[in-house]
Amino acid sequence: MARKPLDEVPRATVVRRKRGRLSVVWIIPILAAAVAIGIAIQRLAAEGPTITMVFAAGDGIEAGKTLVKYRDVNIGQVTAVQLVDGYTKVRVTAKIVKTAAGIMVDDTKFWVVGPHIGLTGVSGLGMLLSGNYIGVQAGSSDRSRREFIGLDVAPRVVGLKGRRFVLNAPVLGSLGVGAPVYYRGLPVGEVESYHLATNRKSFEIGVFIVSPNDTDVHPDSRFWNASGIDLTIGENGLDVRTASLLALLAGGLSFDTPDFASTTDPVREGTAFTLYGDRATAMKQPDPFAQRYVLLFNEAVRGLSVGAPVTLMGLTVGEVTEVGLAFDPKTLAVHPRVFISFFPERTIAHFGPDQQPAVRSNTELDEQKNIRLLRRLIIERGMRARLQSGNLLTGQRYVAFEFLPDSPKPLIDWTVRPLELPVAPGQLADMEAKLASILDKIDRMPLAAMGDRAAAALKTLDQTLHDAGSALQHLDADTIPEIKKALEDLRQVLEGANATLLGRDAPGQQELRGALQEVTRAARSLRGLADYLESHPEALIRGKSKETK
Repeated sequence: MARKPLDEVPRATVVRRKRGRLSVVWIIPILAAAVAIGIAIQRLAAEGPTITMVFAAGDGIEAGKTLVKYRDVNIGQVTAVQLVDGYTKVRVTAKIVKTAAGIMVDDTKFWVVGPHIGLTGVSGLGMLLSGNYIGVQAGSSDRSRREFIGLDVAPRVVGLKGRRFVLNAPVLGSLGVGAPVYYRGLPVGEVESYHLATNRKSFEIGVFIVSPNDTDVHPDSRFWNASGIDLTIGENGLDVRTASLLALLAGGLSFDTPDFASTTDPVREGTAFTLYGDRATAMKQPDPFAQRYVLLFNEAVRGLSVGAPVTLMGLTVGEVTEVGLAFDPKTLAVHPRVFISFFPERTIAHFGPDQQPAVRSNTELDEQKNIRLLRRLIIERGMRARLQSGNLLTGQRYVAFEFLPDSPKPLIDWTVRPLELPVAPGQLADMEAKLASILDKIDRMPLAAMGDRAAAALKTLDQTLHDAGSALQHLDADTIPEIKKALEDLRQVLEGANATLLGRDAPGQQELRGALQEVTRAARSLRGLADYLESHPEALIRGKSKETK
């Protein structure tokens, strides 16, 4: 069969199928997708940033429940909570609303807020039902941030104007976060934080002073601990001080600027101050001209402590700065050693204008003037340092300079520094020496021999008493009946004599009357003779004349 040419072979052609109209069924899904896309775009446009916060613990934080609040307004919600860093930290993810995105900056702070029961009141009772939330303190930085480190302790002062300062203290005491800070009795701030310093030997305490009281903090301001009851029993007696009931329970601080401050300009924020233990120590005026001396006592210094006053004529002229022991390797002698600071400026009024010590400079010339003055007081006036009892109840002691003119001349090396001043035994030491002398004399007495003699004397006395008792028994048995009989006979004799001499018609009575009459007549004759002799004294020589016969 003959083949047809290629151009005569029929070719296939593509016939396009006519497209039908869109089905009504697809309109609803398309509209739904458009609405969903619009909602998603709107949500993305209105959605804020997502941030993460790392806390030491996730106390009460739950995903989908815990809120993020700023000034008690909800600005976000926690979306996820998970452990990180080897299960030692908690990372919290939260979604923040767009209107609060500007708060999420570099120095913004986050912390967990829960119910709190403290001395100043009860807060957050509503969270017992709703749960904890994350608090926010807005920062002032211009740099945006999305990852933060949460605070372990909530900042105490939020939204108040003022300045923060740092206090350095060797011990924390009873201070705690939230403890009040007083200025002349007025609460003006509180303790924000505390932690160990880098040297691990002291504490750094952060305090916040509310404006405008923060301008009362000056370079020479002094802070001291006003916590609890300040009970001091010292050489001046019993002293009790407390700032307020809140400070009594929760602790507190006080500050003030002393009158001798050199400037009253405000200080910058973050300035560090020393925290003193009490007001007296904090407000004590420093004396740059204080002279340092050493005292070597020959008695125990129990009860003498650093800070004890040094007095002259009852006035404080210094203080004890160190108490220890001095050892002499040559003689192996050990003496209590006391260093004192002496304030010459405080003694000017006591010596008069002619003997005022130089106190306005530290030159060698001024020091020599002070040494010359001390030499005169010690050598000529007998000034000595003595330990005195300041409080009999507590045993507190202090150093007193007294004038003892009868004291022996001391040997002092006036070139040694610090200069050693002479001492004298204190009153207690004098009493102990006198008591020891009395006891020594008693100890030297022959008490054993005296006791033997006393025992022998007592034995002899006992024998004598025994003999006297026997004699009394013999007297009672033999002699007393005889005495009674003799007394009876004497009574009878006296009765007979009475009847003989004193009876009315007794012969003795009649004879006595006759004798009395004879005596009377004789007395009359003697009277007549005396009268005659008085008138004629010559009768004693010539005799009685005839005319007068």
